[in-house]
Amino acid sequence: MIRLFRSKIYIALFLFIGVLLFGVLGYRYISDYSWIDALYMTIITIATVGFQEVRPLDTQSKIFTVFLIILSVFIVAFALSVITEYVLSRNSLQLLKKKKVKNKISKLSHHVIVCGFGRNGMQAIERLRAYRKPFVVIEKDREIIEKHENEILFVEGDANDDEVLNEAGIDRAQYLITALPDDATNLFVVLSSRQLNKKLFIISRASQVTSQKKLLLAGADKVIMPDKIGGDHMASLVVMPDLITFMDKLSMEGEHTTNLEEVAIEDFADQVDCNSLRDLDLRKKTGCTIIGYIAPDGEYIINPEADLQLQPNSKVIVLGRPEQIRKLNQMFHID
Repeated sequence: MIRLFRSKIYIALFLFIGVLLFGVLGYRYISDYSWIDALYMTIITIATVGFQEVRPLDTQSKIFTVFLIILSVFIVAFALSVITEYVLSRNSLQLLKKKKVKNKISKLSHHVIVCGFGRNGMQAIERLRAYRKPFVVIEKDREIIEKHENEILFVEGDANDDEVLNEAGIDRAQYLITALPDDATNLFVVLSSRQLNKKLFIISRASQVTSQKKLLLAGADKVIMPDKIGGDHMASLVVMPDLITFMDKLSMEGEHTTNLEEVAIEDFADQVDCNSLRDLDLRKKTGCTIIGYIAPDGEYIINPEADLQLQPNSKVIVLGRPEQIRKLNQMFHID
C-alpha cells in the first residue's frame, strides 16, 4: 500500500512539473515574455492568487491562460487528494498497527515486561527470544519502535506511567525487567510495578552500589549491576581463566542448546516415586547430573547428597549435554 501511494505521489509531482514547464514555454513563445516573466505568469496562474499580469494579454495568450488554468486546477486537485489520502491512510495504518499490537498483548499472560530497549534491554530480549518466552517492551523512543516493530511487541510510552504499564498487561505478567540507564527512573518503575502487581517478580538494573539497597526496599526481587558483573568476570579470567572459560562453555543461548536446566520436583512426582535424589536416578536414565537443589524456602544447596529428601515446591538444577537435556525434557514431558 505504501508503494502504491509513493507511485501516486511521483505521478502527481511529474504532472505538476509538466504543467509548470508547459506554462513557462507557452508564455515564453506565445506571449513573447522573458523567461522570468513567463515563470511569474505561470506561478500566479497556477496558484490563482490574482496578481496583475506583466502586461495585457492578447487573444492567443488569453486562450492559452484559460487552458493553463483548467489544466492546473485538475492537476493541483489530484496532487492534494493524493497527499491527503496518503496522510490519512498513514494515520489509519498506525492506528491499525497499534490496535493489532494491543490485541496481541491482551492475549498474553505470565509474560515478561521489559522496560527500555537499550544495551541491557536488548541482551535480555535476545535471551527471552531464544527461550521463546513471551514478552512486551516498553519504549518511548519512536525511532527505535519503528525500526523493530515488525518483530517485537512494543508499548510506546514512559514506563513510569501506570497507564503504560497496564497497557503492557502488568496485571497478567509474571516478570518485569527494568533496564533503564537511570537508577532513579528504575526505582520509580519498581515502585509503580509493585503496587500494580504484588506477585510480580521484578528484576532491576542498577549502576550505583548505593542504589541496590533502595531498589530492593522499593520492591525489586533481584538487582543486577552489569558493570560489576563485567568487572568480576574480567578479573576472574586473570585469577582462574580455565574455570571461567569452562563456565562460559555452559551454553545457555537457547532452549535447544542449553547445558543447564531448572526442573520443579512436581514435574517428576507424577511419573516417579521420588522421596530423595537417589530415587530420581537421572544420571542413569538421561545422563544428566544434579548439581544443585533449591529448597521451598529459597535455600540453595550445591552438589546435594543423593539421600537428600525432596520437598514439595522445591527444584533441582541439572547439568548435561544438549542432547541429554532434551532427553530429560522428553522423558518427563517438561515444557
